[in-house]
Amino acid sequence: MSMAENRESIPLLTPYKMGNFDLSHRVVLAPMTRLRSYNSIAQPHAALYYSQRTTKGGFLISEPSGISDTAQGYPNTPGIWTRQHIEAWKPIVKAVHDKGGIFFCQIWHVGRVSNYDFQPNGNPPISSTDKPIQMESGMGGSVFPPPHRLTADEIPHLVHDFRLAAKHSIEAGFDGVEIHAAAGYLIDQFLKDQVNDRSNDYGGSLENRCRFPLEIVKAISQEIGSHRVGIRISPFADAYGCEDSNPDALGLYMAEALTKHDILYCHVIGPEKKETKNCLLPMRTAFKGTFIAAGGYDRDSGNNVVCSDEADLVAFGRLFLANPDLPRRFELHSFINKYDSSTFWSNDPVVGYTDYPFLEADSSTHD
Repeated sequence: MSMAENRESIPLLTPYKMGNFDLSHRVVLAPMTRLRSYNSIAQPHAALYYSQRTTKGGFLISEPSGISDTAQGYPNTPGIWTRQHIEAWKPIVKAVHDKGGIFFCQIWHVGRVSNYDFQPNGNPPISSTDKPIQMESGMGGSVFPPPHRLTADEIPHLVHDFRLAAKHSIEAGFDGVEIHAAAGYLIDQFLKDQVNDRSNDYGGSLENRCRFPLEIVKAISQEIGSHRVGIRISPFADAYGCEDSNPDALGLYMAEALTKHDILYCHVIGPEKKETKNCLLPMRTAFKGTFIAAGGYDRDSGNNVVCSDEADLVAFGRLFLANPDLPRRFELHSFINKYDSSTFWSNDPVVGYTDYPFLEADSSTHD
């Protein structure tokens, strides 16, 4: 059977209108830290990496870019807080646009997931708390130091940094931004009650713990328009000790609050070993914009979540990393390249980055 004869019409490959953006399919490139932006500057090799994974009408989310010089916690992650950062991203964004893709910049601050080496003047990292992470870091096995607990007067400066990063992202040519509020980083450190031990306006109640992220959402929406704003959250995760005693309530509160801000999309990382409908459906119902699900999906589970209307789009990370032509492989029900986790976070500009093979024109297909 030829490849043309084996093409399938599947839910993941149906068109979708996300606000002002006309998507040709529902397979999203998830944001993934790649550690190949030397000295915090996005590199030319990223243009090839992202353009390889671009299809006309496809939606891509960049690796996280730091909002300020205090935002870094890993080597060679890109920034978006200086003019040099903006200029470095421009040709990368152009490479995606030249192939008809829609490209959002994920912006982040790692908070306490850092150490003195990454901070200006060797200062401690910042967080909602002064409690350190109780684990060794991936940065040479060093121990995470106690962070500086942000004061109420310092928090507006962080909101401003996020606002400025969003402005810079648009200047670099991105179509919008995704606020990284997941995976144990700064915003998540405010959201989760097992980390946030504050007793002021930014801690304690669910409303107070969500105040900081919602102030960021409001500020960025005012700066670039809510139609260009998405957010990624992970209420069910416990990354870097960021866990919540009632993740269902946290997720639902955020979904309802985000709807009031009329942002473009809500991107939720669900637990990989739990039925999506059991945990994400209340959030999906409460949020009135585009809902993106992530968390270990494959072709079948991705199709199921779209077919059952539990999500509008599905984000793929490791599968998309190892299969730059993932939508085509899904369409042809072709074999899937296996990813090599040992190269996920190397600094090699080719190996494990742009060297994963594409399907050949005459490749065979199989279930």
